[in-house]
Amino acid sequence: MSGSKRRATYEDLETVPPNCVGEIVDGELYVSPRPASPHFRAASRLGMLLGGPFDLGEGGPGGWLIVDEPELHLGDDALVPDLAGWRQERMPEMPHTAAVTLAPDWVCEVVSPVTEALDRDKKMAAYAREGVSYVWLVEPLQRSLEVFRLEGRHWISQGHWRGDVTVQAEPFSVLSLKLTLLWAR
Repeated sequence: MSGSKRRATYEDLETVPPNCVGEIVDGELYVSPRPASPHFRAASRLGMLLGGPFDLGEGGPGGWLIVDEPELHLGDDALVPDLAGWRQERMPEMPHTAAVTLAPDWVCEVVSPVTEALDRDKKMAAYAREGVSYVWLVEPLQRSLEVFRLEGRHWISQGHWRGDVTVQAEPFSVLSLKLTLLWAR
């Protein structure tokens, strides 16, 4: 016997209870509880704020497909970011499949104490490997937004904002985003 750990498979994901989120990163199964209300409220609000101008083109430039919690099959990883977006020139329409195999141009992870290490370390490494251009990390309990841009194979910080400020952040910098809207009741 080699003593090496068995790599998780899609069949392992199918055993995850419905009140949890399962992901495979670097061959390991990660199971997290469904997020609490500050988490899903921030993700929902951000999706609404970006979806109108960028996905629907209402009051903004359009040109994006933005979705909540897509299942991404990237290499051997199965990831579920809170939000993901593809430029329409790369993905003219969403595939009619349960999972997407084309890496997004942008992902947003809403970080919680339970998922912080996974989101910041392993998932960001997987996104860099797959060429995702931007990662946003939203921390509703800290009321913060961190933005990273991929340069080569490394993440470069584009800014870290806290509280009730208005930001213009790549790749959606034409929008003045009021962070207070993410933390609102």
